[in-house]
Amino acid sequence: QLVESGGGLVQPGGSLRLSCAASGSIFRLYHMGWYRQAPGKQRELVARVRSGGNRDYADSVKGRFTISRDNVKNTVTLQMNSLKPEDTAVYYCNAQVGAVDYWGQGTQVTVSS
Repeated sequence: QLVESGGGLVQPGGSLRLSCAASGSIFRLYHMGWYRQAPGKQRELVARVRSGGNRDYADSVKGRFTISRDNVKNTVTLQMNSLKPEDTAVYYCNAQVGAVDYWGQGTQVTVSS
């Protein structure tokens, strides 16, 4: 089970921090990621941190977003800085192990003045 928190409304240039808490005893084996889906668009990868610690970012968020994981607390966070209106979307936490994907319920992020 994945439970997200931290979404909300923020002005352009502001910051938000998303958190995802995962249940399960093998969290350290999961590849963890954040995806987003804006209205009328496909869901896209925002950032991912693999079980070994390697990180990937979408080009559109590089230098602004940072993903991190805590294998003791079973959490993954997404620090989002310098937010832009085009970052507005529902953000989903994802856990992948083998061929299985798990998804959170999503949290709305709205960037608007």
